[in-house]
Amino acid sequence: MKLKKLKKTVLFICKHNSARSQMAEGLLKELYGQYYNVYSAGTNPGKVSRCAVQVMADRGIDISNYYSKSVNQFKVQEFDFVVTICNEENGVCPFFPGGKTYIHKSFPDPTSITGDRNKKIKFFTQIRNDIEEWIIDTF
Repeated sequence: MKLKKLKKTVLFICKHNSARSQMAEGLLKELYGQYYNVYSAGTNPGKVSRCAVQVMADRGIDISNYYSKSVNQFKVQEFDFVVTICNEENGVCPFFPGGKTYIHKSFPDPTSITGDRNKKIKFFTQIRNDIEEWIIDTF
């Protein structure tokens, strides 16, 4: 009898679950979805950034149906990896119980950038690329 290998579970957390964690969720699903069940959440969920949706679409990944979720939605679930990807310089990243392994990687919040849409898209693209490179190196 052949045993089916179970996928590992990953929860990405940032403050609003509007950009970084959403992009990380989409990227890990796209790159290694056959190995991981991937989720994202925020401590103070907002609305998924249109800029995040656009730069992910530019990468060929559709997150237009993603929505912001609270970490409270996952508090009874265990995860193989709980990954905080908030920017340490702008506050403390949350601790989420229920993780077997905790990982932290600091990425600047792309929603904090001011200026015209082109400037914002450029910054979002850079953060998306940084997250993708880190995921490839880490997972």
